[in-house]
Amino acid sequence: MTGRVVLERFPAGSPRGSWPAEEYAADLLREGVPAEVVMDLESDAFLVVVRQREASAAH
Repeated sequence: MTGRVVLERFPAGSPRGSWPAEEYAADLLREGVPAEVVMDLESDAFLVVVRQREASAAH
């Protein structure tokens, strides 16, 4: 499995659920950053991530 870089965290207990994370990831996608949202059960948060190889290629 390739590593991932966390770009942003959003609490899962938010009244809007994953929407803030999904909106942030969508904004990044429009800018050409291949971001995705994953759930981190341990921290109870939605994470916006990119694969490590793609993150280093974007810089």
